[in-house]
Amino acid sequence: MVTKELLFRKTSLPAVGKALDASMLRSKAIAQNIANIDVPGYKRVEVTFESDLQRALDKSKLRGTKTSDKHLDIGRKSISKVHPDSYRPQDLTNSSGVNNVDIDIENAKLAENQILFNYEVKLGGERFKAVQQAIKGRN
Repeated sequence: MVTKELLFRKTSLPAVGKALDASMLRSKAIAQNIANIDVPGYKRVEVTFESDLQRALDKSKLRGTKTSDKHLDIGRKSISKVHPDSYRPQDLTNSSGVNNVDIDIENAKLAENQILFNYEVKLGGERFKAVQQAIKGRN
């Protein structure tokens, strides 16, 4: 178990995994927004994640230790406690007047999300390759 701890909790692999989860949730949210573009009163879905991950990775802040589930979290979160979250923004309508979904913005977000997802997959692959090389003892 010590090896698993060293390889998967002390490297960037957990952060890459969380980023992939966020990209997948964001892709679903964008697809849902595009599918409901003509539905009157529909409120688009957004995903938050990056700011929470950034705070969890910020080494300048201390992380509190909980000895009981009744204790409040203090300081920065552990990466394992950071999860992507979806919400509905409060803006009511855009120029279409039907709902608050703008197809051009959603398509741009979809393209950006795909680029990020591809990068995250590549980064994860490189991290696993580094672990594999470390196990084999090769450079």
